[in-house]
Amino acid sequence: MNRVFKSGFVTIIGRPNVGKSTLMNQLIGQKIAITSSKAQTTRNRIQTVYTSEEGQIVFLDTPGINKAKNKLGDYMLMAAERTLNEVDLILWLVEPTTFIGGGEQYIIEKLQNVKTPIFLVINKTDIASEEEVLKAIVAYKDQCNFAEIIPVSALEGNNTDDLVHSIFNYLPEGPMYYDEDTVTDQPERQIVAELVREKALRLLSQEIPHGIAVVIERMKNRKGRDIVDIEAVIVCERESHKRIIIGKKGSMIKEIGTQAREEMENLLDTKVNLKLWVKVRKDWRDSDILLKNYGYNKKEL
Repeated sequence: MNRVFKSGFVTIIGRPNVGKSTLMNQLIGQKIAITSSKAQTTRNRIQTVYTSEEGQIVFLDTPGINKAKNKLGDYMLMAAERTLNEVDLILWLVEPTTFIGGGEQYIIEKLQNVKTPIFLVINKTDIASEEEVLKAIVAYKDQCNFAEIIPVSALEGNNTDDLVHSIFNYLPEGPMYYDEDTVTDQPERQIVAELVREKALRLLSQEIPHGIAVVIERMKNRKGRDIVDIEAVIVCERESHKRIIIGKKGSMIKEIGTQAREEMENLLDTKVNLKLWVKVRKDWRDSDILLKNYGYNKKEL
């Protein structure tokens, strides 16, 4: 007897920094979404694909849901909230704590009117005791009508197989949306730009990263050589930020470039010649035109 092939769309939501991108990277076994400990790391809906004999899950990693402070914030919130009624299943990631803060209350409010089944996924079990995880389950279990409550460690992969198995239980019989070797619908240029932004997020001080975007100006295979030439611009909002991004005698931008290039070479499986520049575009996060130019177009959501 032929096994039923299931497929569907699953969105991962949660406050910034709860480990959404880490979980998605862990589930598909490849780094697609950038991660850092700073808010606003993920800015777009990133689609990745998990395929097995059981079926195919298309994951949407969304920006963290919190109240917007500027037009970029509006865009990110719209990207996250737009997915809630369009998918087959919602994974809400929380930390193993009994404290349900304003950020979580805001998400609970948004989930009240959603018809989609919701899994509560308690992440970071690698840094919590069993007792702390159980207390978190008790604190959260009545906040929404959860279909399942599953503790995991996105970082170490603990219990993620159980999560995948449970997801398939809730998906309908369906087609294979993507070829079995597809892991993302993100264009290479976008992933490359995000790798530069990730390194900047990790290396720069707290206040600057929110105000940066990365634009790939050129990405071309060198004729007759196993090498890709990439030229990218880091856009920031202040002259003072530009000086910090460049660093003393160019040390910071050199380090950002070195770390990004290594990951690009792994991703593209070829040598990369990376050139970085820094440009100032004052208050670009509140400019509709610049937001669109830098890949944050509300009409595409």
